[in-house]
Amino acid sequence: MILLTIIGYILIILGSIFLLLGALGIVRMPDLYNRIQAGTKATTLGALSSIIGVGLVNPDWFLKTLIIAIFIVLTNPIGSHSIARSSYKSGLKPKLQSNIDEYNTENIQTERSDLR
Repeated sequence: MILLTIIGYILIILGSIFLLLGALGIVRMPDLYNRIQAGTKATTLGALSSIIGVGLVNPDWFLKTLIIAIFIVLTNPIGSHSIARSSYKSGLKPKLQSNIDEYNTENIQTERSDLR
């Protein structure tokens, strides 16, 4: 019982650190796409660690925290993907242009015509 509580507190602290790093990544990144990536990955891991840690500290809540963690794992990547895709389709370009834009159909058609 004491071991689970210690592991739970360690997970809560680890989750808080990841949430802090995710917030720092959102502030520091140059454009929307990098901010979404930094925020989604770090906050998903931070929230999962914190929620599972709370479930280990309070075993009566473990089933509820597990359901919440599953919900976060399923919805967080889908939500960030939807935001990024709608931003791209509405014309918001990345600040730092990448060399490969696999989403742009004009580039794909130009590359295919070059191959022929």
